[in-house]
Amino acid sequence: MSPGSAARGPMAMLGLLRLGNCVMGAVGALLAALICAGPDQLMDYWLEVALSMSIVVLFTGAGNALNDYFDREVDKVAHPERPIPTGLVAPRSALYLSAAMFSGTVVLSVFVNLWSFAIVVSSIVFMVAYETLLKAEGLAGNLVISWLTGALFLFGGAAVDGMEVAWVLAALAFLATLGREVVKDVQDIEGDRGSRTTLPMRVGPRRAGAVASASFLAAVALSPAPYLLDQLSVWYVPAVAAADAMFIYCAAIHFSDPERGQKAAKVAMLVALVAFLLGGVT
Repeated sequence: MSPGSAARGPMAMLGLLRLGNCVMGAVGALLAALICAGPDQLMDYWLEVALSMSIVVLFTGAGNALNDYFDREVDKVAHPERPIPTGLVAPRSALYLSAAMFSGTVVLSVFVNLWSFAIVVSSIVFMVAYETLLKAEGLAGNLVISWLTGALFLFGGAAVDGMEVAWVLAALAFLATLGREVVKDVQDIEGDRGSRTTLPMRVGPRRAGAVASASFLAAVALSPAPYLLDQLSVWYVPAVAAADAMFIYCAAIHFSDPERGQKAAKVAMLVALVAFLLGGVT
């Protein structure tokens, strides 16, 4: 092996992790902790929050490496620039790296608290099940992705003993993500034929769209809970009202324009996060 190829090895392994996604996940956990604890109490949990952010980085990297291992044949066409298709990383090396990083998340979670440990272990089970069994199963895969999105916020709340707010935030993230994932499957129904069996394929785009709309509207129905339970300040109300209006719009528009609907849902999720931040820190 030449010195140049040896030098590329560690960098290629880093490429498996997609560090940008890892950093975004860590920021998400920090925001959840800030929302659930408030700025005055956050520093009381600085060690738990730091450990939780590290766990999210490891978990996200491990999930990406596992994805690259299982998608290595597809990536030869879809993502030929990734480390495994280019030959810079052996598939087994990616699998070993993923296993080591997942193990690291379990060990670190023990030093946070029992809730964190339970969330990490269950999320690993769901991630492995998704990659090995559920990715091509449509709705089951949508549910796993939605759980993992919600679990990020649940995990951030667990770090600061703020589960009473974290549960609502996680549930909203779960419902909004589920709606968006189903709408994306409606949008991609022709491209998915032969590779996945999605909900729109099983029940038809119209009925699948109704499931997506129900998820969006359930998120809207749940959104007043943090204010009514006196968990967030009045500043939460106008911002979440704007997010709710966007989700209602998504529930209607995606039937005629799925691409526009799922993009609007993404914006609505961001506005909802801002609402939680306003309600949690003011």
